[in-house]
Amino acid sequence: MRATAQAGSLRYSAISGIIRLAVYGLPSSATSRVPIQMPSHPFHSLYTHGFVRAAVCVPPVRVADPAFNAAQTIELAQRAHDESAVVALFPEMGISSYAIDDLFHQDALLEATVAGVAAVVEASRALTPLLLVGAPLRFEGGLYNCGVVIHRGRVLGLAPKTYLPNYREFYEKRQFVSARHAHFREVRFLGEAVPFGNDLIFAAENLPGFGLHVEICEDVWTPIPPSTYAALAGATLLANLSASNITVGKADYRHELCAGQSGKCIAGYLYSAAGPGESTTDLAWDGHALIYENGKLLAESERFADGAQMITGDIDIERLVQERMRLTSFHDAAQEHRDRVAAVRRIPCGLEIPGGEIGLRRRVERFPFVPSDRAKRDERAYEAYNIQVHGLMQRLRATGIQKIVIGVSGGLDSTQALIVAARTMDRLGLPRTNILAYTMPGFATSASTRSNAHRLMEALGVSAHEIDIRPSAMQMFRDLGHPFVDEEPVYDITFENVQAGERTSHLFRLANHNHAFVLGTGDLSELALGWATYGVGDHMSHYNVNGSVPKTLIQHLIRWVIGSQQFDDATSAVLQAILDTEISPELVPAGEGEDGSQPAQSTEAKIGPYELQDFHLYYVTRYGFRPSKVAFLALHAWGDRARGEWPEFLPEEKRNQYDLPTIKKWLELFLYRFFQISQFKRSAVPNSPKVGSGGSLSPRGDWRAPSDSSATVWLAELRANVPGE
Repeated sequence: MRATAQAGSLRYSAISGIIRLAVYGLPSSATSRVPIQMPSHPFHSLYTHGFVRAAVCVPPVRVADPAFNAAQTIELAQRAHDESAVVALFPEMGISSYAIDDLFHQDALLEATVAGVAAVVEASRALTPLLLVGAPLRFEGGLYNCGVVIHRGRVLGLAPKTYLPNYREFYEKRQFVSARHAHFREVRFLGEAVPFGNDLIFAAENLPGFGLHVEICEDVWTPIPPSTYAALAGATLLANLSASNITVGKADYRHELCAGQSGKCIAGYLYSAAGPGESTTDLAWDGHALIYENGKLLAESERFADGAQMITGDIDIERLVQERMRLTSFHDAAQEHRDRVAAVRRIPCGLEIPGGEIGLRRRVERFPFVPSDRAKRDERAYEAYNIQVHGLMQRLRATGIQKIVIGVSGGLDSTQALIVAARTMDRLGLPRTNILAYTMPGFATSASTRSNAHRLMEALGVSAHEIDIRPSAMQMFRDLGHPFVDEEPVYDITFENVQAGERTSHLFRLANHNHAFVLGTGDLSELALGWATYGVGDHMSHYNVNGSVPKTLIQHLIRWVIGSQQFDDATSAVLQAILDTEISPELVPAGEGEDGSQPAQSTEAKIGPYELQDFHLYYVTRYGFRPSKVAFLALHAWGDRARGEWPEFLPEEKRNQYDLPTIKKWLELFLYRFFQISQFKRSAVPNSPKVGSGGSLSPRGDWRAPSDSSATVWLAELRANVPGE
């Protein structure tokens, strides 16, 4: 990106010691507010869902030429406006340029700088963003390195630099006064009284949660930056105007500083360093711009670019507020520093929210539990797998039990539990034959899953058994007087659960008989949706290794086991066959014309695609987002299969997309099942180790909820705020 503004677009003159500004080349609307176009539906704007778009700008400068520098600033501010940003950050001393040494003490330069700032203020009347520009400014006999906060033709505040570096290549104390030494809290600037200090939060009255703090360069390089106190006082967006010359390796340190400060403060962090045009008398500049959110990099500029640059990032303010609400230690820290926190001043401001359908420019993983980046994905798989193994190892040691009973269906969940059990026995130095594995075909068991179960048990070398549960199930039907006894095709919930119950009954009595315990197989996705028969089957066991592992992660864990060659080729082959099989409870027999070789039931046809429901699960439980925001994120992630990254292992035919009505349909079902009808099942699940930050639904983990809750408020919010049927 290159700047197009010319040096002649702005001029200034001095008459009787007073700077009179003339601005040329501005649009005719520069002195009036530009009307904002309203969106066709608010749902499609990121601002509806608690995001704000921030721009970080690196204009080219001319050394000690405020007129040129102001013009370049205005050019990029216009671009930020066009990109629907509400904040635009510029570098430290960007109006004067930074590396001008003792020229900072020249009256002509300082007066021209004020004129340059005035030009930016005037141009801002036609612009939406809050502008943060850097300038050396005199007050009460001292010279301060200031961040000037500008909006719609007004200066809202001045944030002076606190920590002035005076070591190695820096000697700012030669020219400037620290914010700590200012004995005033307000100054006269451009004819108005303006708040002054490093303790200002600019709080948008029409953007809930938006609070902006400004610090300058060295401030963030200190043990306790001023922005720390601001964050504890409520600031969610921290901005740093920096010059920051470049030396070898310094860019990495900037990343670490910005990531760390944004993470510790649970905030967005904007950073802009000086770029082309700065004096290279003794230093060099790379124009490094960064946007972080809670430790995660959202955007980064090209370093050493020849012209102007601007990056944008969509920061989730609501997410930051949610995170702080949960973290009691954050509020403990605020109490620890209550005197400094209480002294922070809030400056109310009304931002103009851009209209139109402003789509999200932010990477949203389709699979929040399974990163698309292979290296990160494999690292998480390694950790998840070993958390499961170590949890089971400790439970066996603690109980003194050396045998495990497990039901093996040939499906995903029991497969993952079985391979975890196999590796656990290996780590404990016990034979795999101590795993007593049972496949228990019923009235709807397909030939493929039954075959896969036997092949898997054989490949892993466990004690393999088969128990036909149909005779005991038929006895139960007789006891109940169920019409299936008379060969009537009544496949109701009783028909299904009798089979699930018989399997569980066998497993627990087998555990009693063999001095073993029952290893659970049910996963996080099933617990979220209540897709488990209460007290039996995949709901109940002595210990469950999959309780905080969602279906999409289980699929990947099995892929990772194959790819990393955790077991031999025969085992990997059957694992791949299991991955390729339809997910099914296999409780209802095949209909006429079906040969029974494949599962007759489809779980996902009943409760929705697991890949989409896992997405909903993550954002509902991890962040507590309102349903309309979850739908907005889901549409961004899943609405277009051609957009964004996919895990490379997924073939083209499995790269799905979902339109908004489909997302709304399955999210509605998720909300009803999750909030209203399933908590009683989760309140009685066995122990299971927490695996990921997405959470665990165990009542003894990180989720507490009433069993008699209503889903009314969530369903109402979804229906009211998400368009379409």
